[in-house]
Amino acid sequence: MFNNINNDFDIDLFKNKFVEIYGQSIYPIQICRGPARINIIGEHIDYNGGFVFPCAIDKYLYIGMRKRDDKKIIYNDLKFPGTFSFDVNDEFMYKKENDYSNYLNGILSIIKREGFDFDFDFGFDVLIYSEIPSAGGISSSSALECCFAFSVSELFNFNISQKDIALIGQQSEHEFMNVKCGIMDQYIISTAKENTCELLDCENVSHEYIPLNLGDYQFVVMNTKKKRQLADSKYNERREQCESVLSILNKQDFVLKNSKVSNTNELKNLCSISISDFDSVKFLIKDDVLCRRAFHCVSENNRVLNSVDALKNGDLFLLGKLIIESHKSLKENYEVTGIELDTLVDCAIAQNSCLGARMTGAGFGGCAIAIVKKDLIDSFIKIVQEEYLKVIGYSAEFFSCNTSDGVSRLC
Repeated sequence: MFNNINNDFDIDLFKNKFVEIYGQSIYPIQICRGPARINIIGEHIDYNGGFVFPCAIDKYLYIGMRKRDDKKIIYNDLKFPGTFSFDVNDEFMYKKENDYSNYLNGILSIIKREGFDFDFDFGFDVLIYSEIPSAGGISSSSALECCFAFSVSELFNFNISQKDIALIGQQSEHEFMNVKCGIMDQYIISTAKENTCELLDCENVSHEYIPLNLGDYQFVVMNTKKKRQLADSKYNERREQCESVLSILNKQDFVLKNSKVSNTNELKNLCSISISDFDSVKFLIKDDVLCRRAFHCVSENNRVLNSVDALKNGDLFLLGKLIIESHKSLKENYEVTGIELDTLVDCAIAQNSCLGARMTGAGFGGCAIAIVKKDLIDSFIKIVQEEYLKVIGYSAEFFSCNTSDGVSRLC
């Protein structure tokens, strides 16, 4: 929609659309962008204190923002109908009828609470345009949250750090949207660097940049086109199940030999326990479902660390194998995949051009990723698409992607 002949985002076209909607002004139009993300491996363990291994990709959400002479805040999104109007002095509350603007108002409420003072002589206009599939499992909502928080920080010279941008986004999800998400999505979208992925330790919120070199291979994102809303999914249920396991273990007095802590009553997160120690204590978890949920978390955390080593050593075949194992565990132990994601992954890994594939994101629809030989991507997509259409009855969406920087200002 706003791409020029080189397929680059055209800032002037976007500015013209902004002026068409909001009119002329003496104030300049600021444009920022936030990337989508994929998680190479480490699913559903960011809220269990585990390691995750995401990268930002070159699909973006753009926000144009400009000060007003009054105290109004006006939101427009080019993909979603309706204009939402508020006042900078409002006490923002979640209301279903406010649709996507709830994400933005949640951010403003957290920024206000953190002590950042708006210039109350000014409101602002907002225009949003996104290339990121909505509810597709590659963090469209987190891109919106973080890009908006960054845009507000830039417009009002708050100088909020990248890490705090991520934390504000997570707090807004928890307190405003009532989704108990982990930190991964907001963190990678805020702090990413091109040509790298991040080994993020979600327990202490620290990271290490790992160079991403896939050689003759590239990531392909496969969108099931099955819509799911994170807040309406079983995401919160899975988190509660993990918390139940932790509570069971905390009530015991069982020595741990190879974990971060020395006793089950000291565990703060499920991912603090090693696989060998989990094998020794799993008898304490009487419920089979809870035991499988916990085993996924512990084993997935181990797969993340092994995947980092594989990438550092240039062993892409091992990386692919670990990615396949991750999907198998998400299907059998965590039960968050479904026929659409399973069909895409099964079809993908049946191709010789593919090293590995797995669901990414919360699951229950959304996207999967595959590592595919670059010169065979077109034929890979054709074969997987045909099989998906045969099994599911409608087409999936595919695109190859490269890494990207995190939130940034374009002008």
